[in-house]
Amino acid sequence: MPDNIIRCSVGITAHNEEQNIGQVLAAIREQELIRVHISEIIVVASGCTDRTVEIVREAAKTDPRISLHVQEKREGKTSAINVFLRHAREDICVLESADTLPRPDSIEKLVRPLSDPRIGMTGAQKVAANTSEHIIGYFSHLRLKLEHELCMEIPRLGELIAFRKVLDAIPPDVSMDEAFLEAIVIRRGLEVRYAADAIVFSMGPTTMSDLIRQRRRNHAGHLHLRHKYGYRVSSLHTGRVLRLALEEVWGAVRLLGGLCLLASIEFYARILGNWDYYFRGRKHEIWEIATTTKKVDADLKRLSG
Repeated sequence: MPDNIIRCSVGITAHNEEQNIGQVLAAIREQELIRVHISEIIVVASGCTDRTVEIVREAAKTDPRISLHVQEKREGKTSAINVFLRHAREDICVLESADTLPRPDSIEKLVRPLSDPRIGMTGAQKVAANTSEHIIGYFSHLRLKLEHELCMEIPRLGELIAFRKVLDAIPPDVSMDEAFLEAIVIRRGLEVRYAADAIVFSMGPTTMSDLIRQRRRNHAGHLHLRHKYGYRVSSLHTGRVLRLALEEVWGAVRLLGGLCLLASIEFYARILGNWDYYFRGRKHEIWEIATTTKKVDADLKRLSG
């Protein structure tokens, strides 16, 4: 294998994920890789009472890179990650939740930045798989859009991450594992990088109660991380979050105002068209030239990109 290839271990944590574990394993196995090589795929199944373990074992029969570690009792995601860290052979680790799906090129785009020794951790852009037509689905899309804008300024990584193996285990009282890894990486003097072109799809909550439950537990976990370990994730920077939210509000106001103005212009133009046709008998066979439409002033590179 060439020297410039980046080898990585992929870890997948799962609890009762029979509906998606087969898909995510297939997606990882079929990644389009150029400079990245997936040496192993380690699945940690915690307290599963469905067919998750059976599905993983069947997949392992066709791909020797897949290994399964079963925790008889559910001990939390941090415990499952520690099992992965104990067994991962490579210095570069990729961690993915079993209820997500990466794009075919996501692992390549996620891991490649780690060829720079100054970078210690990267994270993919999360995209909601929900339809945005339902109000709760719309909330998921809106929240992830705001999170994306925030990550472009200060990375806040989760769902699909890659990191250097800078620690052997995560403390058992930590619930927000990705944020804790961010803190450790930064304390080691390494950079955290947001890989916005590495896309991972996840289902957002579909009920209000699930949405509140998810946001409640995440916020409590982030507060614990700040108070005990002194690390504040970007979403706790209230001023930045508020500014981004206000930009979205201003965008909505501009859109609404623009629609109203456009409707007014269209209404006025139709009145004039009625006047021309019904009262003046003008059909505009030879129309007056709209001179400002005659030169295409555009950045073709931008439009084609």
